[in-house]
Amino acid sequence: MFKVILAGCGGMGNAWISYMLNRKDVEIAGLCDIIVERAEDYKQRYNLNCGTYDNINKAIEACKANLVVDCTTPDAHELIVTAALYAGADVIGEKPMAETRGQALREIEAADKSGRSYAVMQNRIYLPGMRTVRKALRENILGRVGSVSSDFFIGAHFGGFRDLMDNVLILDMAVHTFYQARFIADANPVSVYCHEFNPAGSWYKGNASAVAIFEFDNGCVYDYRGSWCAEGHNTSWECDWRIIGEKGTIKWDGGANLTAQVRKEGETGFIVPSDEIKLDMLDIGRHGHEGCFDEMFSALIENRRAETDCRENYFAMNMVYGAIESAASGKKVML
Repeated sequence: MFKVILAGCGGMGNAWISYMLNRKDVEIAGLCDIIVERAEDYKQRYNLNCGTYDNINKAIEACKANLVVDCTTPDAHELIVTAALYAGADVIGEKPMAETRGQALREIEAADKSGRSYAVMQNRIYLPGMRTVRKALRENILGRVGSVSSDFFIGAHFGGFRDLMDNVLILDMAVHTFYQARFIADANPVSVYCHEFNPAGSWYKGNASAVAIFEFDNGCVYDYRGSWCAEGHNTSWECDWRIIGEKGTIKWDGGANLTAQVRKEGETGFIVPSDEIKLDMLDIGRHGHEGCFDEMFSALIENRRAETDCRENYFAMNMVYGAIESAASGKKVML
């Protein structure tokens, strides 16, 4: 039985608690938020019989929880995660795992020293399209992959803390895309050059747009273009993707449109004709948030590291931190 404290009773917490209430092995033992009225609201909304707290240490001590679900804002993750791990509880939580590299490394250190588990939400790798692309690349239909490109353009009017973040796009959203890029490239990042800016018409305080180029340790180059204040012609939340290999190209719009073209064998010419390769979407069962939820709980039950374990997450977070550093310095940053 998982005795759970939900830390952070804002918008994202609803998805987590709704999922957990459908599990027979979960007991919501406590709700924690620095504004305790939010916790009280959750308690009433979900008809829970549990304590409410405004301090994570008090909550853990009172509830004797063995699992903390961290749905707080990014600046609070280190406090919640390290307190829970050192108290002997496992943690699963929202991305990004931390606002800064130092915070992320201290969270990993806490997981190592405590022997507990910390896994982070990365719902976008639990999509049929992502798994289909990964399978196709591992079956070598494109040969060696030389470049990966993604476009993300959405005008998102959140309100709240995101409107005030300094690096809102890269830190709060691009972490998803960077994780996807690394998943597709099946490699680790080694460098980044990034230009970050806040365009005309933006309703964000910080930089809501960016262009970045990453090099990976297998020679693949990944380029990212994104904006969270782009009105009209929006991409999907999962991005538009182009993956180019030595034999052809895969295109994916983040939804149902997934195509591949591979050059015809034995053909020559200025532009070599291509064959269309049919890529059937894999049936991966529950996907998105529920797919990631299932994986995190399964890992805890099976006493193994989750696919989105904090150490694995750090590679994408390092891309985030490197991009922010590069944008600030105007220089290429080694990762």
